[in-house]
Amino acid sequence: MLSPLTWPEFERVDIRAATIVEAREFPEARKPAYQLLLDFGPEIGLRKSSAQLTHHYTPATLVGRQVLAVVNFSPRQIGPFRSEVLVLGVPDAAGHIVLTALAAPVPNGGRLL
Repeated sequence: MLSPLTWPEFERVDIRAATIVEAREFPEARKPAYQLLLDFGPEIGLRKSSAQLTHHYTPATLVGRQVLAVVNFSPRQIGPFRSEVLVLGVPDAAGHIVLTALAAPVPNGGRLL
């Protein structure tokens, strides 16, 4: 088991709801991935992410889906693409990422509490 976090440490992780507005193939990535454009609402706006979701999802099934993402990591350069947020998911038994899901729609930009 990992060492426990303090509440202030957890509060530093900024996890927000967003809607995927664009998803496209990312052929330059070393591992199969998509380039995503996410709408976090008026406070944060649009952000980009590279996500290894190709086993369970197609670009068409991702567009319009609401997801959770960490918005306060430093951006990461992945080949020619700058990934600005980390979309959250959990690996299935084979190690393929399954997106976290919200039980009901929420406003884009809503913070996980």
